[in-house]
Amino acid sequence: MDESQPAQMANHSPQLTLSVKPLILQYNHTEVAILVDNGFNVGIKYGENAGSLIVDGKTYSFKQMHWHAPSEHRIDGTQYAAELHLVHFAEDNTIAVLSILFHLGHPDPLMTKLQNKLNELARDVATQKETQVQLGTIDTHEIRKHSHKYYTYTGSLTTPPCSEIVSWYILGKVRSISREQVEALRAPLVSTCKRNARPVQPLNGRQIQMYEAQAN
Repeated sequence: MDESQPAQMANHSPQLTLSVKPLILQYNHTEVAILVDNGFNVGIKYGENAGSLIVDGKTYSFKQMHWHAPSEHRIDGTQYAAELHLVHFAEDNTIAVLSILFHLGHPDPLMTKLQNKLNELARDVATQKETQVQLGTIDTHEIRKHSHKYYTYTGSLTTPPCSEIVSWYILGKVRSISREQVEALRAPLVSTCKRNARPVQPLNGRQIQMYEAQAN
């Protein structure tokens, strides 16, 4: 129960509204980080005080992140090579997920740093060893992405009870990832989850809003 139902953003014009506020990302150094193979995706779990996301005065604590390939969200009908979900929890048990889309191109710097650990994770799967790898100290500040433009909507959990307690924030800036890095994310997964993006769902009346910082 770590992510929400992806919305269909294709062929839909998000509403630019002043009521949508900028995102405040405050990520820190953390000495407890574990690379995890969940079978259906690869992710990183963090310890306490990894960072926070503040939206309109509400604070969400950064707990984990994971990848999907190809992307679960589409913008103007385009599906991307991969998508990174940064998952945050508030004290009232609501969830905020920050989404970063990736197109094929130059290697992603964060993935480059994790390459050896990803290879180790894949070897552990092959030998049926523990499918977790200790990462040690990670500067979560390095994964902070500027949020000059983003799309947002309210979604639901993908697993029962499918509670609508998740706020999605999809960054407008698409990053770059290499084909080899996408394959490294898929290598540890079970055969039926090599392509682990949930099919795009209809909006069902949900409103997508857009934030875009104004130039000075």
